[in-house]
Amino acid sequence: MLFGSIRYLNLLPFQVFLKKAISNNAFKMSLHYKRAVPSQINKALKRRAINAGFISSIASKKHQCTNAGIIAHQKVYSVLLLKGKAQSDPASATSNQLAKVLQLEGKVLIGDTALKYYLEGGEGIDLAQAWHEKTGLPFVFARLCYNKHGKAIKKLAQNFTQKKVKIPQYILKKEAKKRNITPAQLTWYLQYIHYKLDWKAKRGLKKFLKS
Repeated sequence: MLFGSIRYLNLLPFQVFLKKAISNNAFKMSLHYKRAVPSQINKALKRRAINAGFISSIASKKHQCTNAGIIAHQKVYSVLLLKGKAQSDPASATSNQLAKVLQLEGKVLIGDTALKYYLEGGEGIDLAQAWHEKTGLPFVFARLCYNKHGKAIKKLAQNFTQKKVKIPQYILKKEAKKRNITPAQLTWYLQYIHYKLDWKAKRGLKKFLKS
């Protein structure tokens, strides 16, 4: 199985969960990762270079998807719109479109770079919060979709969304160090990321995709 993984901190709990969930050695040997930014994962799933992965919600319409995603109930702190001339983030698809739907103009900044910018005192509009203020609904940035191994992927998604993943301290320290932030800042950030598409998240997704 070829699995695409977004290389941002917002998927760290899933990566830890997946490592623990795969206890079968044969399955371990058959599972291969491709880590990239969201826009690259979208293209990889479309051309079947991977079998499953978290892809941008805007690209999920034509795929089979699970009820697992990357969701912000209000603020997300890692999808920002900075003042200035309109400029898309090449790593994104959904966030660029979200800025257009909200009729906001500026520079889109996503992922760990946006989080670090915020933590260092940078200012910008939190696009997830702007969406919530406009609609009263959560915003779905990505969904776990697949083109093969559907039964296994759906089971993984169900198990993941039903459990609270505890991230070991050594992993927190290692991942925080890579981004030059503290483990406490990383833990703080992850409390704003949700993974289960409940009815409100599905309503938010439907509204966005129709916009």
